[in-house]
Amino acid sequence: MRRVILALLGLVWLLPTYLLVVNAFRPATAYDPAKAWVPSGHIAIWGNVVKAWHKADLGGGLGSTLLYSTVSPAIALVFAALAGYGIVVLRIRGGFWWFMLIFGGMTIPNQMILVPLFVRYSDANLYDHRLGMIIIYTAISVPLAAFVMRNFFTGVAFSIFEAARMDGASTLRIFWQIYLPLSRSALAAIFILEFTFVWNDLLLGLTLTQSPTVRPVMTALAALQNDVYAGTPIPIGLAAGLVVSLPTVVLFLATQRLFAKGLTLGQA
Repeated sequence: MRRVILALLGLVWLLPTYLLVVNAFRPATAYDPAKAWVPSGHIAIWGNVVKAWHKADLGGGLGSTLLYSTVSPAIALVFAALAGYGIVVLRIRGGFWWFMLIFGGMTIPNQMILVPLFVRYSDANLYDHRLGMIIIYTAISVPLAAFVMRNFFTGVAFSIFEAARMDGASTLRIFWQIYLPLSRSALAAIFILEFTFVWNDLLLGLTLTQSPTVRPVMTALAALQNDVYAGTPIPIGLAAGLVVSLPTVVLFLATQRLFAKGLTLGQA
């Protein structure tokens, strides 16, 4: 009975995906809301993708988003690992309060910082600049990464650090050559989460970017969806959504075992 319920819930969860795929493959001029559930029998996805690609300039958005979603999480992981290492292993003074300060960044909704962030970015000439987007995505990615890395390092025996110190290794060398390799799976899991968050972000892209070469792909997709209401055929908009969603889907499917392993490491 449990499997039947889970199967039914899975089908319900997949219904939007089914509608997206079926209508993205439909010819642009053949969309009928009354027949949205029925496959058209045509494969017009490539033409729809080409039209969406040129209309919304998805190429520039995908390139920028790929840059943001790889560089920012990578930098955040380094800062988070150093924070976890300092708090748990080096046992710096006031480590708990430092951790609470870093983790407190997760408790502030992004909507609350949009206005001051926009003003300060404009003053610092970071508005509509790729460097500015990398900075803000890095800052937002650090708290969750620091939380996971602190928990992971808590599960690593402190005797490893003591033994390395007795052998004459510096604290920085111990971090780079022992603790980072040990936390490889945890780092990979965090990177996947942060990559997905940055890739799917719309709010910061709408607020801090404007030009097609800087704005994230979700911002370009949102602009295309607005054009759908102005006359762009729905299959074209759905084809664009399908293309934009594929990288995160492929990433999760390719790394699901590593992702699950990384989240369970270090747990008591």
